[in-house]
Amino acid sequence: MIIGSLSENIKTEKRVAITPDVIKKYKSLGLNIHLSKNYALHLGINDDQYKAEGASISSEEEIILNSNAILQMNIPNDSILNKLKKNQILIGVLNPYLNKDKLNEIVSKNISCFSLELLPRITRAQSMDILSSQANLAGYKAVVDSFAFFQKAIPMMMTAAGTISAAKVLVVGAGVAGLQAIATAKRMGAVVFATDVRLASKEQVESLGGKFLTVEGAENLETEGGYAKEASDEFKKKQEDLLKDTLKKIDIVICTALIPGKKAPIIIKKDMIEGMPNGSVIYDLAAVQGGNSELTKVDEIVDIDGVKIMGESNILNKLPVSASNLYAKNIFNFIDNLFDKEKKTFEINLEDEIIEKTMVK
Repeated sequence: MIIGSLSENIKTEKRVAITPDVIKKYKSLGLNIHLSKNYALHLGINDDQYKAEGASISSEEEIILNSNAILQMNIPNDSILNKLKKNQILIGVLNPYLNKDKLNEIVSKNISCFSLELLPRITRAQSMDILSSQANLAGYKAVVDSFAFFQKAIPMMMTAAGTISAAKVLVVGAGVAGLQAIATAKRMGAVVFATDVRLASKEQVESLGGKFLTVEGAENLETEGGYAKEASDEFKKKQEDLLKDTLKKIDIVICTALIPGKKAPIIIKKDMIEGMPNGSVIYDLAAVQGGNSELTKVDEIVDIDGVKIMGESNILNKLPVSASNLYAKNIFNFIDNLFDKEKKTFEINLEDEIIEKTMVK
């Protein structure tokens, strides 16, 4: 059985699905790895490093023709999708909400597609959880980048010339990215506040040293799967009033609030931004899904009376080596669950919740 992986378009995606350190794990299952030429050269990993671990370097055409399963970071381009053949398996972050028509077309050709962002939040799936591994890095990097952009010191500093107050950070959304943002900001000496529609987040925020902002009369807006769900209009109004008052004294905002499969909720409104101190920074990790800030523009820095708003289409392109290492382990663990060790073949068992939930139908 052959596992193949093709080069991503490195202009938009620098992460890769297979790193040298996981190849021996695939080989231990009896799977052969075929990669396209210069697969991860942009990460400083040459083809010889892959070959030394037992991988083969092949042409794109050979990989598509011979692979039983193809592992990618993102959904391949149309020219590749059109070449996939019956009974092949495609695994990656396929974003079925945005790519519904494309995926429906290839599924109709008896190609099995698995989108890893659909993994259920169960204990057995934790080692495969690509949303958590990638969001963790994104939360860290958002803080580092916003602090680098902020033109004042972050921690409190007491000097003979006077005292510099610690920067005040607000983290919107206390999921994996938000919690890492809180932890990173605290380690760097900031005073951190956080808000989330899930009341269960309060204990987690406070355990990291953050102050949780609670909307009066708030309900716990959490799905059974552990994700945030959309808030009521009444909750949104109360949250707006609380945030508008809080933002007047905040230096840096890290936005991380997302609802799976939907446009990101707009939480930071224009009038709130206009009330923030000059020199403040908003980093919007939800930018690519519309943004939590009303004025966010993807891959642009927006200046509103001295308040800078920033958000990138793919912040993990700034941490591609670390992100690839984690993703490669996540996707191997998924393959390990999908592959039948006795029959030496892929077993699509829809009674397995992990397989059933991730399969695009």
